[in-house]
Amino acid sequence: METLTFRFEHGQRRLKAAPELVGVVSSGNLEVLIENAPLNGACAIEVKTAARGFGTIWEAVMTDFQQRWQLADTRISINDMGATPAVVSLRLDQAVEAMVEEGA
Repeated sequence: METLTFRFEHGQRRLKAAPELVGVVSSGNLEVLIENAPLNGACAIEVKTAARGFGTIWEAVMTDFQQRWQLADTRISINDMGATPAVVSLRLDQAVEAMVEEGA
């Protein structure tokens, strides 16, 4: 397993809901947990993946995700067993859509 961490500063949107779990490792090869966290406006992402050596691709997917959502005070934990970048983006978007504050 490889662990990758990303941190994005100065987010604009905050979560409104309790932690959200989306996807299941045994179905779709991906699990995502998104929760509120006091991070001084940042979004922290930790990825645990079985696919070693894909850090650059993960960074691109996470950067694209944060540019779309601009999350603040958010912690995201991802357990990956080889999901494609498209599946990762879809699962992240599914989790966040129900959780961001309206008008934020």
